[in-house]
Amino acid sequence: MGKMEGRVAIVTGAAQGIGRAVARKLAAEGATVVCADQNGDGAGQAAAELPGATATRADVSRPDDVQRLVDETLTAHGKVDALAHVAAVVPFTAWDDIDFEEWRRIMSVNLDGTYLVNRAVYGPMREAGYGRIVNICSNVVLAGTPNLAHYVASKGGVLAFTRALAREIGKHGITVNSVAPGLTASEGALASPHKEAFEFVQMLQCIPRRGEPSDIAPSVAFLLSEEAGWVTGQMLVADAGMTHN
Repeated sequence: MGKMEGRVAIVTGAAQGIGRAVARKLAAEGATVVCADQNGDGAGQAAAELPGATATRADVSRPDDVQRLVDETLTAHGKVDALAHVAAVVPFTAWDDIDFEEWRRIMSVNLDGTYLVNRAVYGPMREAGYGRIVNICSNVVLAGTPNLAHYVASKGGVLAFTRALAREIGKHGITVNSVAPGLTASEGALASPHKEAFEFVQMLQCIPRRGEPSDIAPSVAFLLSEEAGWVTGQMLVADAGMTHN
């Protein structure tokens, strides 16, 4: 029997990369998965390969989309036990080129989106007296990676928000943790200038190979499981030992 048997889990950013790997892993552990992504077709394709899964097109920076995602989950499955919030924009922008519009673009998805999705699942989780939330952070908050100042700031916010929220809602039986991946060979990373960094990053890791989305998913699945009930407010770094927190 899987660690997530009988549980309903929302995965944002499920169309590709880490989100899709998390959706697969949770389904393999027995969860009924709701695949959410602003790429509705991609979310549908992700759901189609998982037993009992459903899909919702949702832009996490839009309050109406996020509320609809949770409402549709409750209608289809009756509850929300777990949230893996993976959806994010990963830019590659030198500091000299980050104007306020670009800053807000990243914040609206990465930080506003984290607030909106966590806020929306909180109600049904509080009512049930049970919940597991994992927000995807990044090891850039420890490494200060260049060409990502706004992204690093947004993920620093995710880390701090996760710790603060865990403090407030633990009394309702809800845990809130983050997983911080290192550079991972997702479709997004491989289609961006970040792909040039893999060789350098591998030299800094304890395990000298390229990280894959499937390397990140088990950490998320553990923190969303019954077994992690005594773990909250934490950041689990999954980056092959590149950084130390």
